[in-house]
Amino acid sequence: MPVIGDGFRRELEARGISRREFVGFCAGVAAILGLPKSAVAQVARALETKPKPTLVWLELQDCAGCTESFLRASKPSAADVILDLLSVDYHETLMAAAGHRAEAALADVVAKKPGEYIAVVEGSIPTGNGYCTVGGRSAQQIVDDVCSHAAAVIAVGTCAAFGGLPAAAPNPTGGRSVGDAVPGIRKLVNMPACPVNGENLAALVTYYLTYGKWPALDHLHRPLFAYGKSIHDACERRAHFDAGQYVEAWGDAGHRAGFCLYKMGCKGPATFHNCPNVGWNEHTSWPVGCGHPCIGCAEPAFWDRMTPFYEHLAGVPGFGVGTSIDRVGAWATAAVAGTFTAHALVQLTRRKLAETAAKKQRAAESSAAPPQPQPKDKQP
Repeated sequence: MPVIGDGFRRELEARGISRREFVGFCAGVAAILGLPKSAVAQVARALETKPKPTLVWLELQDCAGCTESFLRASKPSAADVILDLLSVDYHETLMAAAGHRAEAALADVVAKKPGEYIAVVEGSIPTGNGYCTVGGRSAQQIVDDVCSHAAAVIAVGTCAAFGGLPAAAPNPTGGRSVGDAVPGIRKLVNMPACPVNGENLAALVTYYLTYGKWPALDHLHRPLFAYGKSIHDACERRAHFDAGQYVEAWGDAGHRAGFCLYKMGCKGPATFHNCPNVGWNEHTSWPVGCGHPCIGCAEPAFWDRMTPFYEHLAGVPGFGVGTSIDRVGAWATAAVAGTFTAHALVQLTRRKLAETAAKKQRAAESSAAPPQPQPKDKQP
């Protein structure tokens, strides 16, 4: 496989990406991965010198949203990452070839590089007859062939990772996740969200290139660096939740002031993703930051479990089952009010004690002072 080396640096410069911007990209990836600053140089060195891994990208029952998201990652852009860090031998949206030549490229990789290439799958796998046929083969036949021979499979987006919207009830196409459709995959990495966050995908690929292995995963095969904490944990509106300050209606004073969107249906407490930290559109913002509640799109069966989207759900894990949000809000408000009241009383008591002590000190100093001599009357 070709080595990137100095050619990689020249290619980045040709694309208008300076060395400083490239190092900034490495630092940003290291931050997403939770690596120390000392790892930035290691990441940069790996991207410059490691061989390009071969990658094939399948699009099945999808909207191409994940491809679009990845292409809009911050500098160096995902297009640069794809062209310079990966050898993308098959991608329906990006490749110039079409028809028989395109399918021949995919078959060539599977036949000549079994156990070496990375397969990225976008979209769910329809198992019903007549759905999603590409090049004369069904989606199930394609993933059986490609994924079973891959060194690793990255399921990008909630449709590929968990079935997503196509698999929601009544699921007429028989849509399934990649893991369910192809059991026994050597290494499965799920990257859910609708769409996948391009920054996280770039970080995942960079980690693999740097360390030659995949990062730690949770029980749903999601990388812990991106899915290890709930959205609620890092939400910028968390302080309002703790204070019992909620948006009660769209456009009300609380909504304009940035209060918590829990009552408006935010599923942040039950959704694991790093949206608050990484953001979207080159870190510009994210749904909750824009005033819209999280709909839980990074979770399994989110369309069935998290709907209706604009109502808080007491029965969803992470929402305090059996607890009324109104009571939680009242308790939080009372606790905050009680804290402020107690603080005021303490300060008042301290002030009174200080005043009393000052009076006693002045009295003691006055009684301890020696008598001053009185002036004698003048003699006539």
